[in-house]
Amino acid sequence: MACAPGPDPLGDSSGDERPKWDNKLQYVLSCVGFAVGLGNIWRFPYLCQSHGGGAFLIPYLIALAFEGIPLFHLELAIGQRLRQGSVGVWTTISPYLGGVGLGCLTLSFLISLYYNTVLSWVLWYFLNSFQQPLPWGSCPLDVNRTGFVKECEGSSTVSYFWYRRTLNITADINYSGSVQWWLLVCLAASWAIVYLCVIRGIESTGKAIYFTALFPYLVLTIFLVRGLTLPGAAEGLTFLFTPNIQTLQNPRVWLDAATQIFFSLSLASGGHIAFASYNPSRNNCEKDAVIIALVNSTTSLYASIVVFSVLGFKAANDYGRCLDRNILSLTNEFDFPDQSISRDNYAAVLTHLNATQTNMVARLHLESCHLQDFLDKSASGTGLAFIVFTEAILHMPGAPVWAVLFFITLFTLGLSSMFGNMEGIITPILDTGVMPRWVPKEAITGAVCLVCFLSSSCFTLQSGNYWLEIFDNYAASLNLIMFAFMEVVGVIYVYGMEKFCDDIAWMTGRQPGFYWRATWKVVSPLLLLTILTAYMVVMVRTTMSYRAWDPQYKQFPLGQEKSYPGWVQAVCVLLSLLPALWVPAVALAQWFARRRRKQKSMQQDTCLKLQDSIAC
Repeated sequence: MACAPGPDPLGDSSGDERPKWDNKLQYVLSCVGFAVGLGNIWRFPYLCQSHGGGAFLIPYLIALAFEGIPLFHLELAIGQRLRQGSVGVWTTISPYLGGVGLGCLTLSFLISLYYNTVLSWVLWYFLNSFQQPLPWGSCPLDVNRTGFVKECEGSSTVSYFWYRRTLNITADINYSGSVQWWLLVCLAASWAIVYLCVIRGIESTGKAIYFTALFPYLVLTIFLVRGLTLPGAAEGLTFLFTPNIQTLQNPRVWLDAATQIFFSLSLASGGHIAFASYNPSRNNCEKDAVIIALVNSTTSLYASIVVFSVLGFKAANDYGRCLDRNILSLTNEFDFPDQSISRDNYAAVLTHLNATQTNMVARLHLESCHLQDFLDKSASGTGLAFIVFTEAILHMPGAPVWAVLFFITLFTLGLSSMFGNMEGIITPILDTGVMPRWVPKEAITGAVCLVCFLSSSCFTLQSGNYWLEIFDNYAASLNLIMFAFMEVVGVIYVYGMEKFCDDIAWMTGRQPGFYWRATWKVVSPLLLLTILTAYMVVMVRTTMSYRAWDPQYKQFPLGQEKSYPGWVQAVCVLLSLLPALWVPAVALAQWFARRRRKQKSMQQDTCLKLQDSIAC
């Protein structure tokens, strides 16, 4: 339904002095950079591979259509219409909902702490990539220089470099250990880079985003071309996308698809509301929401092809080395001539020997070599980035070059996401006027970055990785889902569906259609409530535990499963509730303030009546 633009229904001209994007491309790239982050590289491919390959795309696309895009459009529209950060938007909708904005601000702060710590690890690996050979390619010598370090020999070179040379991790979360100076320096450098990029808000991030948002696509394309030419790439991609429809019967697959869409688009943290608030009032936010959401999902698929073409090469390489070890054992045991057994005829030779020399073959304890088993050894998160993928790079010709490209790509992906996180913090602070107007924006931004750096320095302790996993698992997930539910209910049922649709008509020139109205009013709230309930059930049923890296563990290098001590469990619960506590706190504060005003008004009325009666 077309609608001719008329005067501003809100009659708000205060936004005229608000900074604006230099052009539409800056805004779109900023939203894409915020949405497309590390999760597109190291979480989506893992979920797709572990949840039925191509079949996972069915619940993923359903969640995109009925949860991701409608919520994304809602955030962009309300931010653009009210032209404020998260705190200002929710206070305008209702003073009782101001806690939602403060919760989003707190959530952005907590996410920034551990997200930029991951970037400091990426920076450490990037700096160590300018070596030939790569430092995670071999085990160091022991103290006596007569052999290799046992911890490295008992695990792998890449695992040793990650857990010992990088994290220098403790065997238990109860032992904090000391600050690792190299990680502290990298963390300071990461926050310095973030500060330089966000120092003047969108005026500076708008310039940096051209590189941080576009460069990863260039490198991903280079990796794709190289990956597809590597042996095993076809097997890796076949393994990734071969559909297993039966997995759709598992409710966890649908839950993971819904949460992946949600986290991937960076919804409910306040960053997109802040970005949209700098748009012209007449910008077509509906078109932006659809384009950016589709770009984000397409990037996830594109990254999956890149990742699994390389991981297919790694699996084929590991499978070949497994065969070579067995071939060497057979050659030595049966005195075969060198090179008489090849990888191609190994299966036939082994079958013949099993039939004729069963006992001798059994004594060799040959490894079980199946390509499928090596393809199954996928990982997500830091395990993919710092262990699995780095090991794959070791076997690629010109390994240092590929390592440099890989880690600079991860850094730029994470940096553009940090722009959105920081806007989710700084924009509400500036909008609410909690700081005096004479304090320059650069100083406020610097103070925020300094507080974030000091707060995140705990992750540079030897136990820092355990705490980062706690923040990742408990600080963000549940709160994001709760705030998204509050957002859609707050806008549609408190602000009002018709008022919101009229605002969109004023901004875009047409009323939202049936799809938008149905998803906002019914489908998205019900879907979010279902996800929230299911997620809470999963959290309650899941044991609060972690995997410790302990060289003394009998099954080392497997991680030792340990339960969190009581005080750590208390911290986990606090992190899960901390941002959401703002909602009832602000609502109660508003209720008491309104009650006091009402009582004061009644007292004044009583005094006036008494004065009138005395005068009479």
